Amino acid sequence: TTAAALERFTVNFTITNLPYTSDLENPDSAKFRATRRVMNTLLDRLLKQSSIGPVFHGCDTTGFRYVPGSHRDQTRVDAVCTYSQEPSAAPLDRVGLYHQVSNKTRGITQLGPYSLHKDSLYVNG
Repeated sequence: TTAAALERFTVNFTITNLPYTSDLENPDSAKFRATRRVMNTLLDRLLKQSSIGPVFHGCDTTGFRYVPGSHRDQTRVDAVCTYSQEPSAAPLDRVGLYHQVSNKTRGITQLGPYSLHKDSLYVNG
């Protein structure tokens, strides 16, 4: 049999109660590192409870972005998540995964201490 391949998918969303600061642009800043650590933990916990949980490896928050027109009170989050794709398994069901994430974030409104913009979630989009 062929070994499972590590596959990646992206997750993007906007947090409405994390003000965007220049610290979040700098991967070496304490704020970037701390926020990234929290984000990775929250995403990992969320996706481990989803249908891809058994093959899920983890998420890495790759960056934070300013949301144009948001008066800097919102921050866009970009993450890359990894899972094992068994050769015999169906491809990632991003629509199904989107709905599971939506359900687990109270309709894309809550992730841990963060409030989410309900129309901002993209899974591999």
